[in-house]
Amino acid sequence: MKKSALRLLSVAVLGLCLTACGKSPAPTPAAGTPAESPAAAPVPAPMPRNPSPEGASVAILSPANRAVVSSPVKVVFDLQGMVLAPADDPTPNSGHHHLLVDVPAPDLGQPLPKDAQHLHFGQAQTEAEITLPPGQHTLQLLLGDSNHVPHNPPVLSVPITITVE
Repeated sequence: MKKSALRLLSVAVLGLCLTACGKSPAPTPAAGTPAESPAAAPVPAPMPRNPSPEGASVAILSPANRAVVSSPVKVVFDLQGMVLAPADDPTPNSGHHHLLVDVPAPDLGQPLPKDAQHLHFGQAQTEAEITLPPGQHTLQLLLGDSNHVPHNPPVLSVPITITVE
């Protein structure tokens, strides 16, 4: 009986040792190595981009670069080499204006955001009055297609800087 109890105890101890040896602690990142973070949000697939004809361009006609203005600011748009169309019109070589305010050009493979810094003019407007707080501001035009996606290549104006008093 002593032998069988001893065997049973030996098997139990051996089982515990094997179980403990099979589990290793989670590795800790080396110094200077970023720890694994939760899964990042998935990046949306690029949208198909409509072609723009060679030489197509947009520009801000008014206000002039480095102008000192008061709010609301009247912004006049220009489009050359393409047709201005409402946002829901998929006519080739057409689009509508988007005014970028104090932001760089966004991801050109995605629909343009619609917020206070990405203004949409989907009714084929050629000018707008925008309210800006006092200070320096950067404005830039970007033409978007019927899905609000920039063309390929993008039809993007030179940015201008204005000061609102």
